[in-house]
Amino acid sequence: MITRISLDELTARVAQQRLPVSVHSGEVREGGVFVVMPPSVPRGQEDGRPGGEIHLRQVLAAKPGAVLCRPELLPLLKELGADCAVAVTENVRAALGALARAYYGGKGYPQVVAITGTNGKTTETYLLEALFRALGRKVGVVGTVSYRWPGHEEDAPLTTPGCLALHAMLAQMSAAGADVAFMEVSSHALDQERVAGIDFSAALLTNVTQDHLDYHKTMDEYFAAKLRLFLPENRGGVPLDNKVCAVNADDPYGPRVLALRDDMIGYGLNEPPGAVKRHLRGRVLSMSPAGVELSMSFEGRTWQLRSPLVGGFNVMNLLGAQALGLAMGMRPEDFAALTSFTGVSGRLERINGKAGLNVFVDYAHTPDALIKAIDALRSAGFARVVTVFGCGGNRDRTKRPLMGEAVASLSDVAVLTSDNPRDEEPEAIIADVMPGLARCPEVVVEPDRRKALALAVAMLSPDDALLVAGKGHETYQLIKGVKYPFSDQAILREYLS
Repeated sequence: MITRISLDELTARVAQQRLPVSVHSGEVREGGVFVVMPPSVPRGQEDGRPGGEIHLRQVLAAKPGAVLCRPELLPLLKELGADCAVAVTENVRAALGALARAYYGGKGYPQVVAITGTNGKTTETYLLEALFRALGRKVGVVGTVSYRWPGHEEDAPLTTPGCLALHAMLAQMSAAGADVAFMEVSSHALDQERVAGIDFSAALLTNVTQDHLDYHKTMDEYFAAKLRLFLPENRGGVPLDNKVCAVNADDPYGPRVLALRDDMIGYGLNEPPGAVKRHLRGRVLSMSPAGVELSMSFEGRTWQLRSPLVGGFNVMNLLGAQALGLAMGMRPEDFAALTSFTGVSGRLERINGKAGLNVFVDYAHTPDALIKAIDALRSAGFARVVTVFGCGGNRDRTKRPLMGEAVASLSDVAVLTSDNPRDEEPEAIIADVMPGLARCPEVVVEPDRRKALALAVAMLSPDDALLVAGKGHETYQLIKGVKYPFSDQAILREYLS
């Protein structure tokens, strides 16, 4: 027999009785709470698509103490003979965040900082981690490469994990003594409310360029998902309403975000948009294979910074980290900690070897990221740039020729190969990319990625640069549902030795 209870009452029970919460039918605990999640599709497109209700018979057999679901599932629960408390809500995802926070004790979480944008999120989290550690803070990070905090590190299967996993991690960070956590927040995570129940104290927007249109369908929908981090809660935003924010003012979408509030800090190399009252202005003093030297000015103060990071996009990464640092109360002299930061695995990572060749691996898997990575090598003064790249299968097909155009616009040689083909044939993906490479001076096609890397290394001279793009830190290839071991770095080191 069903006993109806309110969401508030269910949340109180979870907090007071420490009732375990689950969203997976195989993890239901007797007497616990099962949350019937909607399908993992863009908000507004759930109608007619099955969610967690397809497993309700199995769930009820495990004898949960309570079920949380959408109102329209009540008849199904009655039909299946549910004998438990039931709470209903129109927004199950947001309610899950409240339950997770109640179970894990969200008031004790570290200070949580969100980093979003198409490119640069990972590098920004590493830069901010270095800055805050230098100030004596204990740091946790949730991002594309790994989830880590004092005494713990694990590889990351998702940029932003599910809601329950996120809350569990924040609780573990707190128990380990972390007092600040930097979190890469993807557009999928924002749209699906995986960050529900988390109060962010700060947010950074790096840029917005084409990506994930297989999910969001339009750039407006993609931007709207990211914008939730900067909107007040009463307009569909993510708490807290008083969080401090830093935004790339040079990005075409940046001024639209900065116009929301006049206390945000913009950053960039250009003149600030007219409405921006607080702006970190950067200037490049020098750029070479050895790194960059910058000059910054903000609210009457000026300072300089020398960094071993290479390229124009890392200039913006350095400015973004400083802008958010200023928003969070740092002083210009604190940024000296960035002078010893040497980079992130798979983010324009230099691969050294006995051959003395200039080889770099980068995670660039969008047109904008490719342009920035190749331009970074161009601006460093190499004689030629050879680019190895591919496109992922079962993802936005419209991006593929644009990836080709991006490579063709700045590379002397394009080596087109396979990335993570997933369930598609590599040759079909390559065919989608080829129209974009029409203006490239030289194109080599080799679907076998290992062979493609060998071909690219063989054509290098000491004055050239090779960029291997797309997989970055990944140590696998996804082919027909199987994850095969594959590391660009390991294979390149083998060839370069």
